[in-house]
Amino acid sequence: MAVNYLERGTGRRIAYDVQGEGPLVIGLHGMGDLRSVYRFTVPALVEAGYRVATFDSRGHGDSSDGFDAYDDVAQATDTLALIDHLGGGPAALLGNSMGAGAAVYAAAERPDAVAALGLFGPFVRDPKLSAAAKLSISLLLRKPWGPGAWASYYKRYYPGRPPADLADHQRRIKESLRGGDHLASFRATAGTSHAPAEQRLSSVDQPALVVMGDKDPDWPDPTEEARFVADALRAELVLVPGAGHYPMAERPDLVNPALVAFLGKAFPSA
Repeated sequence: MAVNYLERGTGRRIAYDVQGEGPLVIGLHGMGDLRSVYRFTVPALVEAGYRVATFDSRGHGDSSDGFDAYDDVAQATDTLALIDHLGGGPAALLGNSMGAGAAVYAAAERPDAVAALGLFGPFVRDPKLSAAAKLSISLLLRKPWGPGAWASYYKRYYPGRPPADLADHQRRIKESLRGGDHLASFRATAGTSHAPAEQRLSSVDQPALVVMGDKDPDWPDPTEEARFVADALRAELVLVPGAGHYPMAERPDLVNPALVAFLGKAFPSA
């Protein structure tokens, strides 16, 4: 598949791909990941009649390093620019992990451009991390072991039914982090706050779907966090039994039908 690029000023660019025809859907991934985390989602949406774009966030995958910001607001700004670049919205936004926070911010910032939100393992507020946990994350992302350490650590987020190609996905993540200044970009991304997204939750009026694995290791009580997000957005809620932080990749058999049904209500003419 051809890689396309969206110029974001002073030689920096965002890499994306797009498939299908129909209403626009854009996938935003989380930190330390790649746009291919949606590899099981895109075919189902294309088959259902959607035009689906996924992009590598700043300092990840095929996108550039050297940006001055890597937070939810920056990813939201890139998302809205991509919507405009692809002909304008409204588009449905799919956000995984911190990509969910960016999707929320984008929806609040420009309601005319965003039709609906599908949020997977969402981070829309800061978790309570101990000083020891923060230090562990910082040490994990140091050279020379950082790329390999993160790629190995990543597997813990699939506690139930890891996809058959997970090892290949981990390898791609490791290779990506070894390129350019991606590891430094990852560290910058990991140090950002989701407070801007939390502050905009009450401003989101678009229909939303929250999907959370009930074994998501990022939260002491994933079900409680899922209900918080769903209540804040007046959203539909799908809890995926046994799944972790990437339910759309771990259990596409459960998530894709729910997502297609949800988008069918957001885009009734699709």
